[in-house]
Amino acid sequence: MSLKLLKYFWVSLPLFVLCLSQSYAGPREQAYRIHNRLTGAPPSPQILQQMENLISAGQLDAAIAIAIEDPKFYNVTLKNWAKKWTNVDQTNRVPLNDFVATIIGGVRDDLPFTQLLTENILYTSNTTDTNVDAYSNENNDHYEDLERRNINLAATLVRQSQSALTGIAATSGVVTSRASAEAFFSAGTNRRVNRFLFMNFLCKDYENLHDITIADVYVRRDVDRRPGGDSRTFKNSCVGCHAGQDAIAGAWSYYDWDGDKLVYTQGVVAPKINANNVFSEGNVTTNDNWHNLWASGQNANLGWSGAQTGAGGRSLVMNLTRTQAFSSCMASQAYQWVCLNKPQAEVADRVEAIAREFETVDNYNLKRLLTKVMSECVGE
Repeated sequence: MSLKLLKYFWVSLPLFVLCLSQSYAGPREQAYRIHNRLTGAPPSPQILQQMENLISAGQLDAAIAIAIEDPKFYNVTLKNWAKKWTNVDQTNRVPLNDFVATIIGGVRDDLPFTQLLTENILYTSNTTDTNVDAYSNENNDHYEDLERRNINLAATLVRQSQSALTGIAATSGVVTSRASAEAFFSAGTNRRVNRFLFMNFLCKDYENLHDITIADVYVRRDVDRRPGGDSRTFKNSCVGCHAGQDAIAGAWSYYDWDGDKLVYTQGVVAPKINANNVFSEGNVTTNDNWHNLWASGQNANLGWSGAQTGAGGRSLVMNLTRTQAFSSCMASQAYQWVCLNKPQAEVADRVEAIAREFETVDNYNLKRLLTKVMSECVGE
């Protein structure tokens, strides 16, 4: 062997060994990877050994469960994932809030994830730390204090009745939380609420649902029918989003953000909803009825089920969470979170199968979803 070839061999060998070890991770490497990705921290030697033993014995799910039950899974990793759902910028660089706390508490308690978006629940902390402000629906101090003082959320969060805390009878889980209200019910005409529900939980922005074949009967008065002086622009572009989104937007017509808290007035449409009269013949919202015009046509592939009309925000959110798109979106997000990349072609079918199991077998249990997607990439 020539000196040049020998030198190349010894330089390349460590890289080859590294690639080989990454491609065929053994039980110890798998245990480390599971814990690190689910908690954001390496396991202690004792936990690492325990997880390695379980994996060696063919009990991968049990090893993953150890990482999920680590407080850091809730206090760090899950917290940062959920934060992205609470703001328009979709960033986790925001304070802890009631939306995030409810996600953490509900996942810890094995509640179906759909209930966190629809039921009359909200989580607060029962910490005895006197430096933590009590819950108030007019500020975020309780949750910011919890985060600032590193209170163990996994150990102290308790389930509460949201309506009892806020005085709002028509609740819908985290969608009617204070954090959601500040981000999505403030200003505008409450269209933003549904847009971010689609983006965060169905992985679809309105542009993805664009369909100019839908009747424009529900398009509101604040939409110009001749933008730029040309009616064709409305017919060939604007209507593609507004026909569908305006038909469901009425679900939130009784809600408003007053600068401090969410306000709900039964039977009274918030003034902002009909305030901007650009086209007087457009639809005027008079109640909280909604009609899902996206359930047929090209967007039927979202997998809708049940009635496609209703009244009020909660019934609309229930409709959205019953779609196949919801389960597919959650499975895809979970895979990206723990596997650090989008599902590629070789695993796409398996991830979609996990999505179907999420809704039909696992009762929307997020821990089971994470366990299954983690098992898909733990040995890569």
